[in-house]
Amino acid sequence: MNALEVHGVSKSFGKAEVLRSIDLHVAEHEVVCLIGASGSGKSTLLRCVNLIEPIDAGRILVAGEEITAPRVDVNRIRRSIGIVFQAFNLFPHMSVLDNVTLGPRRALGLGRAEAEQRAHELLERFGLAQRVNDYPDRLSGGQQQRVAIVRALAMQPELMLLDEVTSALDPELVAEVLNVVRELAAGGMTMVIATHEMGFARDIADRVCFLDAGVILEQGLPSQIFSDPREERTQQFLQRIVDAGRL
Repeated sequence: MNALEVHGVSKSFGKAEVLRSIDLHVAEHEVVCLIGASGSGKSTLLRCVNLIEPIDAGRILVAGEEITAPRVDVNRIRRSIGIVFQAFNLFPHMSVLDNVTLGPRRALGLGRAEAEQRAHELLERFGLAQRVNDYPDRLSGGQQQRVAIVRALAMQPELMLLDEVTSALDPELVAEVLNVVRELAAGGMTMVIATHEMGFARDIADRVCFLDAGVILEQGLPSQIFSDPREERTQQFLQRIVDAGRL
């Protein structure tokens, strides 16, 4: 059984067709990176998978269950899908510990002691043990993004969606966040990652999908996509990346 199946998904905002009959299958423990220019549909696809955006056509299945079927309990589905955004979205009035334990306590019904134990273990794992009582404005961007990833992991998701998690970071902070994602991949977490970090996608992905104008124009192994892309549009995109010194 696939961890995620996207069948013929389309999504428009007004007259702008952002996703056009997207098909995508992700196996358990697979890491799939979505690449493409801004506006190609990467973030919208992730938001549709997490049911933040309703789809106009098609079906989405997670672990064999059609999550886009009528009368599906959206909150129950979201408990098994972690999503991390580029803007962190931490609650500024809450400490790191409270940010991480809120979801497990409210959505999973964990007691405070169990939720805090889980939080402490994750924060220790990702180098944030000394920051449990700090508020987000006391953290660097890289630390805030790591807290956002820990907050998603505290829900023990079956699938993680990462939406340009390094885009808002200074260059020297990017590495610390990418190292966290590498550790998750090494641990077998199923992930779909929208990223502009081409070198990272080449290193971490089991499969790379190039999106253009709302369609998956080309997909394959990183070695094939980055070294020998078949589609002219993929070749043009990657050449611009190379010219900019980012690959």
